[in-house]
Amino acid sequence: MTQPITAELAETITKLVLEELSKVGLAPSGEPQKYVLVGISARHVHVNRAHLDVLFGQGYELSKFKDISQPGQFAANEQVTLIGPKGKIEKVRILGPLRKDTQTEVAPSDARRLGVNPPVSQSGVHHGTPGITLVGPKGTVVIDQGCIIAERHIHMTLADAEAFGVWNGQKVQVKIGGSRGGLMDEVMIRVRDDFALDMHIDTDDGNAFGLKTGDIVEIIKS
Repeated sequence: MTQPITAELAETITKLVLEELSKVGLAPSGEPQKYVLVGISARHVHVNRAHLDVLFGQGYELSKFKDISQPGQFAANEQVTLIGPKGKIEKVRILGPLRKDTQTEVAPSDARRLGVNPPVSQSGVHHGTPGITLVGPKGTVVIDQGCIIAERHIHMTLADAEAFGVWNGQKVQVKIGGSRGGLMDEVMIRVRDDFALDMHIDTDDGNAFGLKTGDIVEIIKS
């Protein structure tokens, strides 16, 4: 069974990789760091308390399937069906813990399948976003906004940002190696001290560049 990449494991792997790169002169001591691990984020849902009650029953609590890269966050066992004007996608996993607002994050190919036209948006920014229908085992929720294509982003702590020489809200490029590599534009730096160092992209971006979770890419400051 493949071991999930937790925040602690990602941090350990990153440190080991950077140490090895430094030994061969690719990350000289005293220069800004460049390399970060990739996490591929499949379609998923965040829900609030009221909507979880409707979908799974009054007072229901999410159960953990596995930890994910960001501290305190987890993939839940619970799944829902997303329904849009043109189609549906079943078995879409909920991520915990509960949020203030319900949000669905889909890839562009998912959006076409559902028949919705969500903007590329930062998580939690719902102005101008379309709604969608969520169906659980106990009930149905219709949200009037909150369906997004998640902005490409890199989570960092304040110390990480200093080490990389970047700042919160900065847009950078990312250099990707391999047979389908290239430069990925418009990658947002997100800085907060409860984050773990990790780059998040959706499955469409991962497939386009031949990336998988745990791959290493290089930040290019534009």
